[in-house]
Amino acid sequence: MNRRHFLGSAAALAFAGSAAADGLALRGASNLGNEHVYTRTMRRFFELVTQYAGQPVATAVHPNGELGADKDYFIYMNQGISVDAGIVSPAHMATFARTAPLMDLPFLFRDVAHWERALAADALKPIADEIARRADVMVLGYAGGGVRHIVANRPVANLAALKGLKLRVQAAPIHTRIFQGIGAAPSVIAYQEVYNAIQSGVINGLENEAAGIEQMKFYEVAPHVALTSHNVTVRPLCFSGKTFRKLPPKVQDAVLRAGREAAGFARKTEVDEDAVRLAAMAKSGRVKLVTFTDRAKAEALVRPIAETYVKQVGAEAIYNRIRSL
Repeated sequence: MNRRHFLGSAAALAFAGSAAADGLALRGASNLGNEHVYTRTMRRFFELVTQYAGQPVATAVHPNGELGADKDYFIYMNQGISVDAGIVSPAHMATFARTAPLMDLPFLFRDVAHWERALAADALKPIADEIARRADVMVLGYAGGGVRHIVANRPVANLAALKGLKLRVQAAPIHTRIFQGIGAAPSVIAYQEVYNAIQSGVINGLENEAAGIEQMKFYEVAPHVALTSHNVTVRPLCFSGKTFRKLPPKVQDAVLRAGREAAGFARKTEVDEDAVRLAAMAKSGRVKLVTFTDRAKAEALVRPIAETYVKQVGAEAIYNRIRSL
């Protein structure tokens, strides 16, 4: 554990100790800064829990990775320690639930409208059920809505330019296979280490949405944004099952209600801000937008890879339903 995580954990323990004397205490975590939509969502979630609980609830949100990355606090939620709630990338749930990475599969959603239809139809419920069953972590709702592109230290206008690009990808093996399938050289690197990895030449870039590019200042080392639109993010708002079962019924109801509302806030906020943030960065010269001409070819290349994956994890029905919407 590094010094920052040690101090963050110490802060969480101190919070728990002081709050325990006063009654119920809930802790949330975010690996991003206070201005990022996910951190704002966590604060909104706890405000709503407090409003609806009908009794005093002490809450705290630890931003900036104080309690680790989302993969760390997903494990904490599974264990019922340190973190009660957080927004987690599905890639970090794969150890517990094999179908979880399907939520965030590149080229799964054609556009934001398709993504919205899938969520409205509750097409991801079987995956959320598996996460609850196998990880004992509840999915209260879905944040996300940012359109992800390839962000690199050189222009990437087509598949030929993408070939051999050293690209940071998320930890789920299917992400590695998909980006290999379109010619990139993917590498799994912790999100907080990506900036330095690009700066030092270990990698050439990553795939990310506007909020992440801006928050982490990736444009300083990778100013070229290839408009691949290869994914629309799905980020479950999670709550520890072990914590939930200890709560009074009124507070349980507050958590469920607040989760639905906070997730709705997250989706609307990110969708509304995504294109605006990207355009603002382009206008200021921080990023250079690059038209990617081979999206259809890229999607055709990855389709067999995705179909093989969903068969392996027994998720054909979920995948086909999403594709058909």
